[in-house]
Amino acid sequence: QVQLVESGGGLVQPGGSLRLSCAASGIIFSFYDGRWYRQAPGNQRELVAIIRSNGNTNYADSVKGRFTISRDNSKNTVYLQMNSLKPEDTAVYYCNVEHVIAYWGQGTQVTVSS
Repeated sequence: QVQLVESGGGLVQPGGSLRLSCAASGIIFSFYDGRWYRQAPGNQRELVAIIRSNGNTNYADSVKGRFTISRDNSKNTVYLQMNSLKPEDTAVYYCNVEHVIAYWGQGTQVTVSS
């Protein structure tokens, strides 16, 4: 059974930083593409960043230069380092991996506000 557990969200002031973690069980993360999505109230879920099985990364234009996705294979965990946070980054952030079907974590709330 595949499980993804996100952590690391919280309340941060504009310009601050947070690091999200997504720990996987039942699947070897390094074999698949790992993705972070986010969903703000009233908006569709959007892809924020992806780390491919070969280590290549891609980012949404809105977060390029501020967010970094990475993976620790020894911990079977994918991270999202978020710097220079803006109020418009406020959303629930979800981890995703696809193997036959899509697996999602429960989400972690990120709120950027002064």
